[in-house]
Amino acid sequence: MTAQRLASAQEESSEAIRELPEQVDRGFAIALDKVDGWIADGIQHIPNFAAALVVVLLLYLLGMLSGFLTRKHLARRQRENLGEVLGGLVKWVLFGIGCLLAATIVMPTLRPGDLVAGLGVGSVAFGFAFKDILQNWLAGLLILLKEPFHVNDQIRVGEFEGTVKKIENRATFIRTYDGQRVVIPNSDIYTNAVVVKTAHPLRRSEYDVGIGYGDGIDRACEVLVEAVSRVEGVEGKVPVEALPWELAASWVTIRMRWWTLSRQTDANHIGSAVVRAIKLALDEARIDMPFETRVQLFHDQTEENDGDRDRQREGWPIPEGGAPRPRWRARAED
Repeated sequence: MTAQRLASAQEESSEAIRELPEQVDRGFAIALDKVDGWIADGIQHIPNFAAALVVVLLLYLLGMLSGFLTRKHLARRQRENLGEVLGGLVKWVLFGIGCLLAATIVMPTLRPGDLVAGLGVGSVAFGFAFKDILQNWLAGLLILLKEPFHVNDQIRVGEFEGTVKKIENRATFIRTYDGQRVVIPNSDIYTNAVVVKTAHPLRRSEYDVGIGYGDGIDRACEVLVEAVSRVEGVEGKVPVEALPWELAASWVTIRMRWWTLSRQTDANHIGSAVVRAIKLALDEARIDMPFETRVQLFHDQTEENDGDRDRQREGWPIPEGGAPRPRWRARAED
């Protein structure tokens, strides 16, 4: 039985070896048939490919021309940044339309409605994947359309303040007053409060001055208004104000208000000149600018009246009748 099984296995192996070339030849022939079919289909669809390529190129060139015209038109209206964003958007939208048309030309059975529906589902996933990028892009587009500020305006966003140098579709670039570049995402600018310091031609500044309680308030206000009004750069069309503002512990506070050009450099340099003029004017008028005065009371907590709120001195001068006895003496004598 073992010999018969061995002979049978040898015979089956020999038959498999004899059939192997036939299987290889048959598989090779099937592969060649498939390649021939692909080549034939490709040759048959060469006009479709050529037409699709022509459509894509034409719409791409049309998109480039439309983008160029958009940028040129908006540049004449002093809105170059908006032209860059809208020009790029128009170009790539037309290129996308060209790709859709090319796909329907190459595959006539493909219906545009199905393709658009598929792209709609894909766009949802794309939107979730690139949420922050799309959010910044849309915010940048809205900022360029609404124009809450312009290039070269001075703004403050959160802790950053400086001059706007460029507005892109993703971020806004500002140059701080000390020469640093800050890149702020457009979504942060669009959703947070923005202070546009150069939105108006003039800006009001203020400074508090302290005078002594023995000096005349009206006289001090006249001196301060006259001194600040003479400073070069202080706007003369809007009157300078000196307002008695607070009765502080050691002085009377007078708040000075004046107007300058809205640029930060003007406000800083003119403000420095105003402070200098205030100091010189008060010195010349012999109006006191007192130092802060404090009274410190010391109490050793050893008197017999400690704890008695009706008689306890808390460090004030000795009352009539002499100082209270120390606690140890009061206990000894009593």
